[in-house]
Amino acid sequence: MSSQIDHLLTENRRFAPSPEFAANAIGTAELYAQADADREAFWAEQARSLHWHTPFTEVLDWSNPPFAQWFTDGELNVAYNCLDRHVEAGNGDRVALLWEGEPGDERRITYAELTDEVKRAANVLEGLGVGHGDRVAIYMPMIPEAVAAMLAVARIGAIHSVIFGGFSADSLRSRIDDAGAKVVITADGGYRKGRVSPLKPAVDQALGDRGAGPQETVEHVLVVKRTGNEVSWDDDRDIWWHDAVPAASADHEARPFPAENPLFILYTSGTTGKPKGILHTSGGYLTQAAFTNKVVHDIHPESDVFWCTADIGWITGHSYVTYGPLANGATQVLYEGTPDTPHPGRWWELVEKYRVTILYTAPTAIRSFMKLGRAIPKKFDLSSLRLLGSVGEPINPEAWMWYRKIIGNKTAPIVDTWWQTETGAIMVSALPGVTETKPGSAQVPLPGIAIDVVDDDGNRVGNGNGGLLVITKPWPSMLRGIWGDPERFVETYWEKFQKQGYYFAGDGARLDEDGDVWFLGRVDDVMNVSGHRLSTTEIESALVGNEAVAEAAVVGASDETTGQAVVSFVIIKESYLAAHDPEGLAAQLRSWVGEQIGAIARPRDVYIVGELPKTRSGKIMRRLLRDVAEGREVGDTTTLADTAVMSIISAQVK
Repeated sequence: MSSQIDHLLTENRRFAPSPEFAANAIGTAELYAQADADREAFWAEQARSLHWHTPFTEVLDWSNPPFAQWFTDGELNVAYNCLDRHVEAGNGDRVALLWEGEPGDERRITYAELTDEVKRAANVLEGLGVGHGDRVAIYMPMIPEAVAAMLAVARIGAIHSVIFGGFSADSLRSRIDDAGAKVVITADGGYRKGRVSPLKPAVDQALGDRGAGPQETVEHVLVVKRTGNEVSWDDDRDIWWHDAVPAASADHEARPFPAENPLFILYTSGTTGKPKGILHTSGGYLTQAAFTNKVVHDIHPESDVFWCTADIGWITGHSYVTYGPLANGATQVLYEGTPDTPHPGRWWELVEKYRVTILYTAPTAIRSFMKLGRAIPKKFDLSSLRLLGSVGEPINPEAWMWYRKIIGNKTAPIVDTWWQTETGAIMVSALPGVTETKPGSAQVPLPGIAIDVVDDDGNRVGNGNGGLLVITKPWPSMLRGIWGDPERFVETYWEKFQKQGYYFAGDGARLDEDGDVWFLGRVDDVMNVSGHRLSTTEIESALVGNEAVAEAAVVGASDETTGQAVVSFVIIKESYLAAHDPEGLAAQLRSWVGEQIGAIARPRDVYIVGELPKTRSGKIMRRLLRDVAEGREVGDTTTLADTAVMSIISAQVK
């Protein structure tokens, strides 16, 4: 079976960057040489591309691992780096945000205008008693005020905790409570699939009865009027953004703060029990977010239009909507709604309208478009696209090729990126002007990043073998801890390979014969079938390799005979549904997996479904599918983009 899996992950197609792209690319082969020669000097050079009020003299303090400090004696202001310095450089008229609401309303916001809004919002927050080190919860739709809110909090040295707008009131409450937020910034609602998604009512419910939980810390709720839906109002607590912010002074000095000043807490999705608040600080995080956005996405701010489709409630939205692109002075698209509203070509319509040059999205979104067929994107002019990116989970070779051929017109390089909430910024990716790309493989660590694949004892597995992905040396944008729980930080990420001093990412990976990295998904997504360890990613890749399959998710379900059994949920391409019997297709796919990998990997069950449960960022929530596969009551669905999906799947499975 091992040789068959090796064959599955062997990819012989190669795509070198065109000479024209390589000639103008920001990321060059010299970056690897510089980083290899002196890693700390390399990161110091990247950090100096930012504005430092007080220049740093020490690059890395690793005297108390795993608690790193980067550029610790330097001082900077994150918001100044994202806004003021571009205005002062004469680029105030450059568009920062090309915002499109789901109903079709739009705004073009320049760097000067965004700076003005952030200064006013910073004055409002300070007027509400928010100061250095205080926490502010942000629970908003994808509107410009959400970005302004994040930057206003950063500007005054406070700490933001952005909470995805799809979370329930209970999830919101636990996160507000854990952070001890002093102010909540929200909106009356947002538009989602053609309907109003109410947000302030969830805040009101989360704050609940006075005298318990978050009520002990939350003093004010600042509310943006987006949809006009009716909301309850507490005159002592609630404040309209449109009343307070425009009336505030636009005169606000960006004070410097230490490089290790906490910037944000971001709670990881899918946690059980107490929320796990990942803490990131300022100087190192901004250095790596800006650097990776610049070299991986090849940002040329004077000419590019960048679009990262992530919600700001996730780390991708933090690093590649708010901080990275704005630190680089880029122009970017910000879209409120879903890819299929009001029609399934909405994204491609926006690419054509705004002449997007760089698109960064999730493999699940790509596979959803594959399911609908090439006819939809072919209706639009996508010729402006010159670079495509993938983020969130491994992308299978078939989806990679479809993305390149249909969206990228066979010319746009694809950067398949691996990183996590915890890493803060991209860690493994092709450099588009350097790397000969390989469909399905994230490929190589970026300059200045040190990773390896090891066995359970921390020994290197070498090329051609699989194991556990580790990061072997500290990196600037690394998490600095779990908010309020340093012991959990050490136990979760460092204890397994404490002797070696490795950070354990929780992901499985395989090195091919070239030494390129193939990610196999979370280690907890590895099944044990009759004593054989099988990766869900390997089986999913085999399923999507069948010409009838648009998308697949695989989970392990308890089985009296084999310990765990393989259960597959499959979306069939529209063109195959009409002409084939679902039961016959399911049987064919079971056999197909056996042929591709081996009999041990053949799914016990193949369920043909219309949709898969996904978060708004595009990740498949496999834990919910495990609930269905094992006949349990389906768990919390509040993080899903469409909460009705699980009811439909459960009905189909029964």
